[in-house]
Amino acid sequence: MSDRRVVIVTGGAKGIGYACVRKFYEDGDCVVIADHDVEAGRIALDRLGAPEKRVIFVSCDVSDKLSVHNLVAQTLNNFGRIDVLVNNAGIIIKGGSLDLSLDDFDKVLSVNLRGAFLTSRAVAKHMVQVLNEKDDRSGRERCGFSIVNMSSINASVAIANILAYSVSKGGLAQLTSAMALELAPYGIRVNSVGPGSVKTDMLAGVAGNQEVYDMILSRTPLGRIAQPDEVANVVAFLASENASYITGECIYVDGGRLALNYVMPKKN
Repeated sequence: MSDRRVVIVTGGAKGIGYACVRKFYEDGDCVVIADHDVEAGRIALDRLGAPEKRVIFVSCDVSDKLSVHNLVAQTLNNFGRIDVLVNNAGIIIKGGSLDLSLDDFDKVLSVNLRGAFLTSRAVAKHMVQVLNEKDDRSGRERCGFSIVNMSSINASVAIANILAYSVSKGGLAQLTSAMALELAPYGIRVNSVGPGSVKTDMLAGVAGNQEVYDMILSRTPLGRIAQPDEVANVVAFLASENASYITGECIYVDGGRLALNYVMPKKN
C-alpha cells in the first residue's frame, strides 16, 4: 500500500470539487472523484491526465446509502485506505417558502445535508476502525484523518429564493460541529469551508446579467468573484497537518462579505 494519502471528493467532477481534486493530486495524494454525473467524471479524468493508480472516478449518488457504501468499498479496493473526505456535492433549486415544492425541498436537503451525513458516517466508521487497530499512535499522529464539509456563507446569511439551499447549509454547520465533538477523542478532525461568490456553474447564470453582477460585487469588499482554486487551497489546508489543532471550525472564503454591514460603492 502506498504511503500517499487517499482523498475522496464528492461532487468532484466540476467547479470547486474539481479544483479540490486537482489540488490534492498536485500535492501528491491519491484522489477519488465521486460524482453522479458520469460523463463529467470522465471529462475530469481526461483533464487531469492522471494515472489510474493515483486518481479514479466512482459514480455516486451521495443521497443513497448503497451508493455511498459502494464509493467507500471501491476506494478501499483501489487504494486500501481513506485519509480525507471532502463533502462537496451540492445542488441549488430556486424557490422560497411560498413557491418551493416539497419534492424540491427534499431533493436539496437529500443531497446537501443527508449526503454529507451518509458519506461522513461511512468514512468515519472506517477511520475509527483503523485507529482502534493502531491505538499506539500518539495524539498528533491520530490527527491525520480529516473530514471537510463544503458549507457556504448561506449557513450564516440567508437568501429568500434559495430557501432549501440556505437551510441545508445551516444544517451542515451543525453537522460539522456535532461530528467534530464526537470524533475528537479519536483525533479525527471535522471542519468546513464557507465560500461566498465563486466562478462555477452555479453562478454561471449571472455572467450575462450586469445588474446582478454589480449587485454581487457591491456586497463583496474585495471587489471580485473568487476562483475555485482559492476555495480548494483552504480545503487542502484544513485537511493538512498544518491544521492539526483545528476542528469544529468553518473558514469563510467570501472576500469579506460576512464582515460587511453595508454595500460597497460601484467602481467606475
